[in-house]
Amino acid sequence: MSQTINIRPITRIEGHASIHIRLDDNGNVEDAGVNITSLRGFEKFIEGKPAEEIPKIVTRICGVCPWMHHIASTKAVDGCFGVTPTVTGDLLRELMLTIAHVEDKLLHFFFLSSPDFIIGPDADYSVRNIMGIVRANPELAAKIVKMRQLTKMILDKFSCKAVHPIAGVVGGFSKPLLDEERKEMLSGMQKVLDFSLFTIEFAKKDIFPKYIDLIKSIGVIKTGFMGMIDENGAFNLYSGKIRLMKSNGDYTDFLPEDYTDYIAEKVLPFSYGKFPYAKSWNEGFSLDIDAPKGIYRVNTLARINVADSMTTPLAQAEFEEFRSVFGRPCQETLLYHYARLIEAVYACERAIEILQHPAIIDTNVRSYAEPGAGRGIGCVEAPRGALIHDYSTDDKGCITRANMIVGTTHNLGPINMSVKKTAKTLIKNGKIDDGLLNSIEMAVRAYDP
Repeated sequence: MSQTINIRPITRIEGHASIHIRLDDNGNVEDAGVNITSLRGFEKFIEGKPAEEIPKIVTRICGVCPWMHHIASTKAVDGCFGVTPTVTGDLLRELMLTIAHVEDKLLHFFFLSSPDFIIGPDADYSVRNIMGIVRANPELAAKIVKMRQLTKMILDKFSCKAVHPIAGVVGGFSKPLLDEERKEMLSGMQKVLDFSLFTIEFAKKDIFPKYIDLIKSIGVIKTGFMGMIDENGAFNLYSGKIRLMKSNGDYTDFLPEDYTDYIAEKVLPFSYGKFPYAKSWNEGFSLDIDAPKGIYRVNTLARINVADSMTTPLAQAEFEEFRSVFGRPCQETLLYHYARLIEAVYACERAIEILQHPAIIDTNVRSYAEPGAGRGIGCVEAPRGALIHDYSTDDKGCITRANMIVGTTHNLGPINMSVKKTAKTLIKNGKIDDGLLNSIEMAVRAYDP
């Protein structure tokens, strides 16, 4: 008799979702997928509102990565009003976004994903969590909490709000950075860089080699990738072109404002989330795990795959080591965790670079902006992938239309494919246990949805 298995909710992710697995009469997987149960509606909520208010509203889309929505929205409103931020205003925006990336990566790796590796994927769920790590390695747990607090407080002390920020404004930033603040932030970010270097060495020594068989089997699918690059093809989180890469490594670069020429969105009946796909590949759309059409991935592994290089020295060394072992493009889904740690090193180094830039303490932080009719597209890399805010305004500067593609949305198709592939690989003849079901959840956690 056929059977349906529901994993509800998926644990240790930053949102709300469930997994359903349908077995055939022989107890083998007939179908599997992920239901996104959160209805947002922000594209409709903001219609009719003054555009300059939107960057403060859209931070509520995600309490984990509010800075990314804040900055992308601010850039979009810049475009609507035809204003170019000052050099210092731009640097301050990038600084906040980059530090927020570090904090997010420490959260995901240690609090959400590492219990599967440090405690073990088959361990009882009552200990397979952050408190289990506290009991197993209290010294490491203390460092984790301290570093997360430090990065959050760096954001909070300067911008006054680490969560739901208001510091970014149309034309730049709301306040200048004082030299005393700069020095204090530099000291803090150097400590976080040291911890990020410790973390990646710890993972390369004690985690990834131990679980290489799992890495080669859990959630592995063959897709394209998409991420932001600078004018030289190097890794970038804040601005630049978008690179859309096929699974064979061929790629196309385009400007964020041209995204509708390359990406389309599809609605499927089992999820509230939209499913973007690469319409420029002229393949159509299919989630067939053996023959996908139009499917690409975003987030950490995608950014490492599409970039030709990193622009900071320590991250570049890690990048070269990763690529020498796993190639380009790498398709192993669990290696999102490895790529996440490379990005943490980059983000620390980049934040230090910005803090050492002579213009960072200039007081000219904002250009004059006047509300009016226009269209603006703001794009940054959020921890979960390319984040696009697309607004149109009327002659009073009020929003008439909005479209948003958030990082996780790009990955909804691949997440469903990874879950189905993992379930088909692991579930045979109806034999199921908690460790097996957790392995299926691990395929989801890798994407940090």
